[in-house]
Amino acid sequence: MTHVVILGGTGYAGGHIAAEAAKHGLAVTSWSRTLPDQQIGGVAYRTGDLLNPAVLAEAVADADVVVGALSPRGALDGKLREVYAKVARLAEAAGGRFGVVGGAGSLQVSEGGPTVASGPDFPEAFRSEAAQLAAVLDDLRGSDEGLDWFYLSPAGTFGAYAPGEATGNYRVGGEVLLTDDDGESFISGADYALAFVDEILRPAHHRARFTVAY
Repeated sequence: MTHVVILGGTGYAGGHIAAEAAKHGLAVTSWSRTLPDQQIGGVAYRTGDLLNPAVLAEAVADADVVVGALSPRGALDGKLREVYAKVARLAEAAGGRFGVVGGAGSLQVSEGGPTVASGPDFPEAFRSEAAQLAAVLDDLRGSDEGLDWFYLSPAGTFGAYAPGEATGNYRVGGEVLLTDDDGESFISGADYALAFVDEILRPAHHRARFTVAY
């Protein structure tokens, strides 16, 4: 059985991915600083400080797929890039796959155009987070060919502030932000997780970033 380890498995994206992976019968272990108030059936919960190299090594030791669902906030602000670099090395050494919950800020607004985060309307409060997640993507692209990774950027509107509903549908794109006929870019937490787990079950993106939206 495929063992999926989710770093940050109690957060918004990580929690949805944990639920979807468990629903598909995968062995799921969530790592976080604290236990959630409500636990998902079929998910094993572990706690620890992932900034501790020993804890991080323990967390990913027997994973077939490591999911990076951490956010560069709080104690991880300014340190996420370093943590993910360590995870990448551990995953490669173990022959595992590394999937990252990315950001939308590094997507292009049009083919060959500027990034979403470089636009004047991009919220200032999220610029640092977007830059750190973009740096993670740069590091993955420059990693050794032996590392099998994927980086899934959500739509422009994605988060607990706009949870949406599970539709069972999504569109897949590449480097350009996906929008609908009204120019909106949105994906629910459930359908983002569905796309993420679909990639785990049926790998289609190797050493590549892709995006999903409605």
